[in-house]
Amino acid sequence: MSTSLSPSQRLVSLDAYRGFVMLLMMAGGTLGLSAVSKALPGSAMWAFLAHHQTHAQWLNCASHDFMQHLLSLHDLIQPSFSFIVGVALPFSIAARLARGETMGWLTLHAAWRSLLLVFLGVFLRSVGRPQTLFAFTDTLAQIGFGYTFLFLLGFRSVRAQWLAFALLMISTWLLFALYPLPGPGFDYAKVGVTPQWFAEHGLHGFEAHWNMNSNAAWAFDVWFLNLFPQVSRFEFNAGATSTLNFIPTLATMILGLIAGQTLHSERTQMQKVRWLVVAGAITLVLGWGVGALGWCPVVKRLWTPSWVLFSGGWCLLLMALFYLVIDVWKLRAWAFPLLVVGLNSIAAYALAHLIDAFIRSSLVTHLGRNTFLILGKPYEPLLLGGSTLLVLWLTLFWMYRRKLFLRI
Repeated sequence: MSTSLSPSQRLVSLDAYRGFVMLLMMAGGTLGLSAVSKALPGSAMWAFLAHHQTHAQWLNCASHDFMQHLLSLHDLIQPSFSFIVGVALPFSIAARLARGETMGWLTLHAAWRSLLLVFLGVFLRSVGRPQTLFAFTDTLAQIGFGYTFLFLLGFRSVRAQWLAFALLMISTWLLFALYPLPGPGFDYAKVGVTPQWFAEHGLHGFEAHWNMNSNAAWAFDVWFLNLFPQVSRFEFNAGATSTLNFIPTLATMILGLIAGQTLHSERTQMQKVRWLVVAGAITLVLGWGVGALGWCPVVKRLWTPSWVLFSGGWCLLLMALFYLVIDVWKLRAWAFPLLVVGLNSIAAYALAHLIDAFIRSSLVTHLGRNTFLILGKPYEPLLLGGSTLLVLWLTLFWMYRRKLFLRI
């Protein structure tokens, strides 16, 4: 078996993994599995599928329903996309250095890419949200904030990368742990936290430092976002995500960077697979353990350090699976639909945010709503959403055939 990749060779498994993630993202906004599940409340199958298109709420890892509610494919989309950015970086750097590009030029390009990603993230977050002028919680913006640092870290030793990873995790944990808990008169209703939500998902004791819209990241956004023009004063984010999520998101990207360097190394292919599997298992268990001990809850929306480890473990295991099947066993034909999307991920991301509603309404206009009722009313969201997803994929396939790839 080959031991290393030439600078110009693409890692096909990485493109397929990226395509898988982007298809999950596109399907999450179109297929409407939750609507089908609500229309068929007695179906365990549709409830299971709907669960994997929803985000998990705040959960205590020691609770009996932790694994049932936390394991959602939808929750792995953003970690995977961030992780993949890190995996791809060593291959990108090697290819560009092989073309003779200088370090100065590469650094300027990384800085430009960071700014462009933040701009796109702000723009796409505001689409369809007239009340939101400036927010930095979109995936692209979160990646953009940390990308230049990730790029510079790509030229450092693996030891330095692990050290940066640890410092980001510890500093994020300290930021929340040291922020004072809200007093007895704190008005949770004012920040969008209802008594019903708090009764079901609220954290207590030390873990209360990570409660919804009463933590350090929320306090930062109340100050920071109101420095920008807004339709009305920012008080809270209904989804509870925050600008400062970019710090632990960078840790996820560094984990991907280290994995990418392993895949770009002189190790044999099976050694690479074993490294990914072992690293994935260790980080997965560590993430769960930190949460189960009550040191830090596993909360995707706050991108807690335990979530970095828990989701990072799944990312490493998924990368191992795709690499084993596609690049080691050479079973690639099945992955072609994923490659069409994965090779044009920025275009896929933008199209899903900008034209999915237009496609949906156009399908109803030109085909008639009855077309999507042939299986009955409960399945209308699925047929209409599936048709929308197909049009999005065909658009990307047309771009693929004509070698039109959107790059930043």
